[in-house]
Amino acid sequence: MPNQGRRWFEQRKDFVGTARTAAPPKDESPDLWTRCKSCGEVLYNEALESNHRVCHLCGHHFRLDAISWLRMLCDEGTVTVHDENIGPVDALTFVDSKAYANRIAQSRNKTGRHDAFISLSAELDGIPIEIGSFDFRFMGGSMGSVVGELITRLYERAAERKVPAIVISASGGARMQEGVLSLMQMAKTCSALARLQDDAGMPYISLLTHPTTGGVAASFAMLGDIILAEPEALIGFAGPRVIRETIGEELPDGFQTSEYLLDHGMVDAIVPRTEMRAKLSLLLRQFLAMPSPVRALNETTPAQKEAPVAQPRQSNDDNR
Repeated sequence: MPNQGRRWFEQRKDFVGTARTAAPPKDESPDLWTRCKSCGEVLYNEALESNHRVCHLCGHHFRLDAISWLRMLCDEGTVTVHDENIGPVDALTFVDSKAYANRIAQSRNKTGRHDAFISLSAELDGIPIEIGSFDFRFMGGSMGSVVGELITRLYERAAERKVPAIVISASGGARMQEGVLSLMQMAKTCSALARLQDDAGMPYISLLTHPTTGGVAASFAMLGDIILAEPEALIGFAGPRVIRETIGEELPDGFQTSEYLLDHGMVDAIVPRTEMRAKLSLLLRQFLAMPSPVRALNETTPAQKEAPVAQPRQSNDDNR
């Protein structure tokens, strides 16, 4: 039998390669749709973003980035950014699969910021607050020396100004590349928080999003005067697999979800993201004994506006 060339399975590699080459570049075919992980509905991305990345059919909460959180909660034109030029250093010259210095550089290029926390002075529904949010894209929102310092400064500013503090947590815990330096931030932040709550007498609201774990969950995240959580958020110290292997027992269904923690008294309320701004405004006014604002029924609230955050005023905190 004459040689007819390579058989079909021997040519498969060339065929696959040709197909990949013929595919359009990713930037020329942007993703317009997202499939809901809960109900399977295909959602138009623009509509999903306008609903703060919550599925309008089943209420599934997709992850929301730090800037979008702050834009949703803060009144337009009231934002002052603090400490944004402070970044971490590789004090231990730590190397695992790659050098810590390289990880820092990669995260900076990816996010455009120096570390995993954003701290602001702003107003929420006309109420002056100090507010901050973790950026999970920066090394999983891990807490190192800089993140601990930024959170400590947030509490100190709130105590000095005698205004409430809000922290939005989304973190994998303490940053292992900084060793004991990162673990010290647990005590440091809690000490500053105690001064805010006891000495200044100002409320602290902790908002737990998916995921809030490790040293963050074991410190200031669970010390709020009010602890709110998003639906179905993962909240806990160690992961379920580690706990299961440590105690040698199977864990209950839904273990470490916000619903499980609510049933066992660990959080005060589960609030859907689309209702979070109104809930925070109500709680702050109750804490501060402020009257509720009177609005016309057809008035549009700042949370419903699709306007970008105003350009922030720069602070001089880097000189502290």
